[in-house]
This record gives sequence, C-alpha cells and structure tokens, in this order.
Amino acid sequence: MKAPALSFSKAPVKFRMPTSANLVPIRLDIEIDGQRFKDAFTWNPSDPDSEVVVFSKRTVKDLKLPPAFITQIASSIQTQLAEFRSYEGQDMYSGEKIVPIKLDLRVNHTLIKDQFLWDMNNFESDPEEFARTFCKDLGIEDPEVGPAIAFAIREQLYEIATQSVASARESRISKKGRRGTEHATSSKSSGSALDLVKLFGYRSSVVRKRKDWDVYEPIVDHLSNEEVDALEAREVRTIR
Repeated sequence: MKAPALSFSKAPVKFRMPTSANLVPIRLDIEIDGQRFKDAFTWNPSDPDSEVVVFSKRTVKDLKLPPAFITQIASSIQTQLAEFRSYEGQDMYSGEKIVPIKLDLRVNHTLIKDQFLWDMNNFESDPEEFARTFCKDLGIEDPEVGPAIAFAIREQLYEIATQSVASARESRISKKGRRGTEHATSSKSSGSALDLVKLFGYRSSVVRKRKDWDVYEPIVDHLSNEEVDALEAREVRTIR
C-alpha cells in the first residue's frame, strides 16, 4: 500500500511542542550551602500549578535534601513553565522544516554521540519511542539512557520551536524581501534540508542522509570507572 503523500501548509500554526505529547523540558541545577541538585525531566503545561509544589516537596523528602530546596525547585520549574506558556497562542511556522538533532551526552557509564534529521512538521512524532528503539537497537541496558536521549531531543525541538515563533513574528512585521525565507530560523541547530521531504514516510520523523551514514553512525562507548571519575573531575573544574 502506498503511503499517503505528505502535505505541507505555509500557514502558521499555534505554538506547541512539535511532538505527539506537548511536554515541556525542565532542567534543574540548584546549589544551596555547597549542596547541589541537578535533574532533567518533562512537565505537562496543562497540569495545575499546585502540582509543582507537591513535586518539589516530594523530591526534597525522597532525596533527603535540606528544606530550603523546596522553594528553589518550585521557583525554577514555575519560571520555565511560565516561559513556555508565554509562547502559547502565538504563531509558529510548520511547513517544510527538517532540522538536524545532535546527541552528545554521558549517562552514568554510557557515552553517546549521534546526529540525524527530524521532521518538525510531524506533530505525531515521539522522542520517547525513538529513544527506546535507539537503546534496543544498540543494546543499551542502562534504563536511564533512554529518558536522557528523549530529553535531549525535546530540548532541541523546544529551542527550534520558540525561534519559529520569532521568525513568524518578524515575517508579520515585514514580509517584503522575506519571500522564500519565512520558514528559516536563526538557531544554529535548526538548518533545514527541504529536499529530504520526499524521503519521509507518512508517520516518519527521523532520517539519516545516505551519504552521511558512515560519518554520522551512532557512537556508543561504555566507560570504565576511572574514565567516569576523570570526566566528572573535569566537569567540576569547569564549573568552578
């Protein structure tokens, strides 16, 4: 059966995450009196704000953090949710937009590097499903790797989506001389390759250019305890 042809509209759509689940990537990095707490997760912007405080109290209790962290965690989450909600209702362009996604992360003893293209026009895409398949195909058993990959994808998609809002706003202000560039964004991670649209199936979201298969083949390294210690020591020096 032949897959239905993709259809693209040049009309802007209202801001949301370009994925099936409209989840906000939240990143926390809080230090109080020499004690540091870092975390990354997604949040449903439709959840009541009261859930933020409940989550903060539960996190502090479970991790046995000082009570002062409750306010800081709640404040950071609320600030990031407020930023996301500030874009809601504004126009952003969909249309023919295929962007590169880069993975360069370490999760415990697993180091991952990869690059692929993502269809921003597919609002049924699922970073979590992609991450599960990625881990299964590459034999990654650490259960923390999949969520970290999905989060990294969502964080980049969010950046590109917010910059699409800015692009749409600029287009409304002055359309003269912008024909043919209305769908461009200024993000360094959002270069497009529109000629690759024909490579996508009806529900596909990810593609690797054939000529780059060898260059951008996924790289997964399993680090020794010594290598992890060295990397963490380097990260600490960088922070200081």
